[in-house]
Amino acid sequence: MSFFKHCLKVLLVSSIAFAPAGQAIAKSPSKKQSVSSQKKYNPRVSSEYRVNPNKTRAMRPAKVRAHAKKVSKPAVDAEMFDSFTGKSSNSNLAIASTKALVMNQNTHEIIYSKNLDTPTPIASVTKLMTAMVVLDAKLNLNDEVSITEMDVDYLKGTSSRLPVGTTMTREDLLNLALIASENRAASALATHYPGGKQRFIQDMNAKAASLGMMNTHFEDSTGLNSNNVSTAMDLARMVHAAYQYPMIRQITTTSDYDLNVHRRQPLHFHNTNALVRESTNSSWEIGLSKTGYISEAGRCLVMQATIAGEPLILVLLDSVGKLTRIGDAKRIKKWMEHNYSTLTSHNDGRGDIVLTGLSMSKTLGEDAN
Repeated sequence: MSFFKHCLKVLLVSSIAFAPAGQAIAKSPSKKQSVSSQKKYNPRVSSEYRVNPNKTRAMRPAKVRAHAKKVSKPAVDAEMFDSFTGKSSNSNLAIASTKALVMNQNTHEIIYSKNLDTPTPIASVTKLMTAMVVLDAKLNLNDEVSITEMDVDYLKGTSSRLPVGTTMTREDLLNLALIASENRAASALATHYPGGKQRFIQDMNAKAASLGMMNTHFEDSTGLNSNNVSTAMDLARMVHAAYQYPMIRQITTTSDYDLNVHRRQPLHFHNTNALVRESTNSSWEIGLSKTGYISEAGRCLVMQATIAGEPLILVLLDSVGKLTRIGDAKRIKKWMEHNYSTLTSHNDGRGDIVLTGLSMSKTLGEDAN
C-alpha cells in the first residue's frame, strides 16, 4: 500500500512539473498580477531614460540647440533687399527692384529692362506730371494760394507740416511737391487750378496720352491714390519730357528748401532722394530726380543722370527695402563705368553706339505695347 501511495505521489508531482507554462501562470494569482504590473509600468524600460545620466546629457543639449536655432532663424523681410549684391558682368546687370529700365537718353537704346511693360502704382513719381501740367498752363507762379481742407490726406492719413490755412506762392508749392514730395502742396496745385481738381486730372491724362504713355492713368495729383499706374517704359517717356522743363530740372536737383511762413524760423525741407543730397560730395551728375512710396507701389525712383559720359534715364519701381532703389542706382552707375569702354567697342562703323544686344524696338517715340 505504501508503495502504491508513493507511485501516486510521483505521478502527481510529474504532472504538475510537465504542465504548460501558461496554465501554470494562469493558475497562480500572484504571477498574473506580476505580469500585469510589468506591462503597465515597465520599470526596466522607464528607468533606462530617467536614471541613465549619459543619455540625459546627450539628449537635452541637442533639443535646446534645435529649439534655439528655430527661434533665432532670421526672418525674410524688406531689410534683406537692402543688402542685395547682384553680380554684374559685361553681359548683364543685376537689379533688385521688381520693375526697372535703364535707357540711353540720346540714342533711346535700352541698356537694361525688367518687367518693362507691367503696369504698377507709381506713388509720388506722379508729381512730375503734376508739375508739367501746372507749367503748361502758364499760371502765375507768384500768385499766393492757401492749403485748404480739400488738400488734407484722408486716404492714407499721411502727415504734413503745412497746416490748413498756410499761404504761399504757387512756386513754393512746386518746390515742396518736387523736392520734399509734400502731398498737400501737390494737392493744392490741383485745387487752385482753373476748373479745379477734376479738370486738373483730365489734363494730366491728356498730357500722358500726348506723350505716348498708353499704359498710364492718373486719378490724383499726389500719387497717394494707388490707381495712379504706369509702366517703366511709360515713365521713361515722362522723365524725358519733364527733363525738357528747366524749372523741373532745377527744382528736383535741389537738396534743401526753406519756406518762410511768417514764423520766427523758416520750415526746412530736404530732398527725398539721398543721391541728390549727396551729389555735391560725390561723382553723381543728376539732371532730374523724383522718388515715390506707398505700400501698393513699393519704393520708386526715377532719374536722369550722366554716367560714364552718357545721359541715362533710370526707372526703378516696386523696391522692397528702404535702401534698395538707391543701391540699384549705385549698381547701375558702377556697372556702366566699368563696362562702358567695352560696350562702345561694339560700334558697327555707322556711328551708332550699340550698348547691348537688347531689342531697340522700344524707344521714347514709340508705343510701349
